[in-house]
Amino acid sequence: MISISSTQEATRQPFEVRTVPALRPLDWVARGWEDFKQHRGPSLIYGLLVTGMGWLIFAMTSHPYFIAAAVSGFLLIGPILATGLCELSRRRDRGEPASFDASLEGLTRNRGAMLDFAGALIGIGLIWYILSGFILRLALGNVAPEIGMTLWDNALAKLTLGQVVAYFAVGGALASLVLALALVSVPLILDRHATADAAMRTSVRATVANLPAVLVWGALLVGLIALGFATLLVGMLVIYPLLGHATWHAYRDLVAPERGGR
Repeated sequence: MISISSTQEATRQPFEVRTVPALRPLDWVARGWEDFKQHRGPSLIYGLLVTGMGWLIFAMTSHPYFIAAAVSGFLLIGPILATGLCELSRRRDRGEPASFDASLEGLTRNRGAMLDFAGALIGIGLIWYILSGFILRLALGNVAPEIGMTLWDNALAKLTLGQVVAYFAVGGALASLVLALALVSVPLILDRHATADAAMRTSVRATVANLPAVLVWGALLVGLIALGFATLLVGMLVIYPLLGHATWHAYRDLVAPERGGR
């Protein structure tokens, strides 16, 4: 198996982007569901990891700074964990055997580029943390509420409507940025050994070229994740791996294959 551990060995070449119909994301989800059924055990492990992390966040949501930190962490963890799910889908496409252990190889195949991509997500997460902290300070003062107190009280209730709107508007804008940067980045790094820079640029070009489809994809993400939260994250056991597998199929549709490739 090819193992690439530095971005210097990864390809920086431009990747051709294709356009798809606006409703194609529905097909990505359908094909992701087939992958989930084929690799139910390993997929559920990833769902359990995300669900467990979500329950931990729920336990600390009363403190606003914890919320910002948790969201920042998820901006990093969510797309990176999807690497293993994309690897399972890649193996199914190629007719290769797959297991949870095998899916972890996806994290090391192009390690340098994956670390660079993770670094970019960390940077966005830090921006969200700083901006959200600034908004909260405007409402709560220079000194944050004591953790011991706000664990038993909802500090967000002290925000005005305008501050709540600003808080979520900033989060929504940064989440949209992550969606554009991560649309096909992880599977492209995984499958074509792209550098993080080339993968993110390709992802942004794919977003611009397929804005109607990306809007549908974003709506599906929001709707399914909202459903997961509505079930106290139990639904995320299936929803998260489903979306991870669907990301692989989004990549297969949006990025043209190599000459002579599949």
